[in-house]
Amino acid sequence: MKEATKQVDKSHYDLGSYMDKGRWISVWYQLEEVMRCQPQNVLEIGPGPGVLKKLAQMFGLRIETLDLDPALEPDHLGSATSLPFEPKSYDVVCAFQMLEHLPYTMALTAFAEMTRVARKAVVVSLPDVQRVWRYSAHIPRIGHREFLLPRPASSPEVHEFDGEHYWEINKKEHPLDKVIADFAARCRMVETYRMFEDPYYRFFVFRP
Repeated sequence: MKEATKQVDKSHYDLGSYMDKGRWISVWYQLEEVMRCQPQNVLEIGPGPGVLKKLAQMFGLRIETLDLDPALEPDHLGSATSLPFEPKSYDVVCAFQMLEHLPYTMALTAFAEMTRVARKAVVVSLPDVQRVWRYSAHIPRIGHREFLLPRPASSPEVHEFDGEHYWEINKKEHPLDKVIADFAARCRMVETYRMFEDPYYRFFVFRP
């Protein structure tokens, strides 16, 4: 199988150009989903600048990282499509905004490897390009609620590789139902949702 290759330099992850407000908020969701599993150990695939690991340490959560770029100083150097670990080595295995950086068939291989290594859960986020309207309201006796309503359907865009993303959810070749079916065929999906603050981020939780 073709191996993934490094796409960007370490400088890509600078504060101003990479860690925008939406991405900072997404880290809160990442930490929330991982900690909900009450893990003893966690493996993050493709850690980028390592923000999740640093924040997790503040709460006593041990996260190890894997990447193919030594400049990012991962705990383990290797490929997501062939994880160098025994089955069920980690309570939680996660990858956030990473699998779209692989061709789709390779992303499914990487996901299968994540499910092999996970004991409790696999948590991922992926870009979802379907446009939505965001609404929030205070409902008497119920409280504050947030809603995402799909905008009127139009023809999905054909994805063009931009040097980083090989595919994105709800582009023409990868509608949401196809992505769910392909991933759920490899591991039972228990939840998927989009961030209200930035719906481009769609989270998935799977249980081996």
